[in-house]
Amino acid sequence: MINLGIIGYGYWGPNVARNFNLCKDAHLASICDFDESRLRLAKSTYPFIKGYSDPKDLITSDDIQAVAIVTPVFTHYELAKAALENGKHIFMEKPFTSNAGQAEELINLAHKKGLLIMVDHTFLFTGAVKKIREILDSQELGSLFFYDSTRVNLGLFQHDINVVWDLAPHDFSIMNYLINKNPVTISAHGTEHFGTGLEDVAYIAAHFDNGFIAHFHCNWLSPVKIRKTLISGDKKMLVWDDLESDEKIKIYDRGVEFRNREEIQKPLSKNRERIRELLVSYRSGDMYAPRVRDTEALKVEAEYFLDCIKNRVHPFNDGEAGLKVVRMLEATDKSLKNGGEKTKI
Repeated sequence: MINLGIIGYGYWGPNVARNFNLCKDAHLASICDFDESRLRLAKSTYPFIKGYSDPKDLITSDDIQAVAIVTPVFTHYELAKAALENGKHIFMEKPFTSNAGQAEELINLAHKKGLLIMVDHTFLFTGAVKKIREILDSQELGSLFFYDSTRVNLGLFQHDINVVWDLAPHDFSIMNYLINKNPVTISAHGTEHFGTGLEDVAYIAAHFDNGFIAHFHCNWLSPVKIRKTLISGDKKMLVWDDLESDEKIKIYDRGVEFRNREEIQKPLSKNRERIRELLVSYRSGDMYAPRVRDTEALKVEAEYFLDCIKNRVHPFNDGEAGLKVVRMLEATDKSLKNGGEKTKI
């Protein structure tokens, strides 16, 4: 049994607490929050816990083996460092840290201490993402052309981070998990509308060295909520709509085929006869919706975290995975500030 403490009982903290409390290998021992009203709520929900208003008291407790940090990103580094220095395994809300340097330091510290870091990239544990990974691994879509993701809604506005740092970690982590390629550069455009200095709308393109491209639309100002991803290959195409109750994933046997590929590579000819030689055919076949397992992703992730500690298994959503996302976020911010200029990751 692993005694676990949670720092932060705001928006996401109650979900983390509930799911760890349901795990047979965990004992929810303590919860910490600066806000006394949130702490009272936590203690009324879980009367058996120890309640703390100071994170240091939880972090230094000898009764705790693992700490879930569910606080604003600007607090992550100091809290995680203190927890690791006190011998605690870390479950960290996304994004991992405020910058890559902090992430690298925490990874090195965890390695030195023999401790585990897991970054809460919850969507990686959904039935939909697991099914998409299975489909891509089977090469059913063929060679991939592009990845397109839209994550928009009205709010929730953050006071300390822009829409990229709020929403894009989900989609960056999903893409990194699904696509077995590393982006080389990022270009991004965005704007803010209320004088906060924090972008509330952003369009991001991740460029790969083989011509593959991934595009992300993040938006706090949309009148409707959209969670949709398209992945196109030369054989088939996939659409994932996370808001669908049924048929979340659809596979389309559709595509484009060029019959005269050698001719296409030649320079444009003044002889307009060449246009007639560029024969393009469109394939429009069947569509099917694979069965997706319906599970609570955070519960699966919590159990995986505990299993990794118990069996000393290195998680796939570790500090390195979190660092990769942070580097993409930093490159996005730099590109936003430089008018969309391509920025190395």
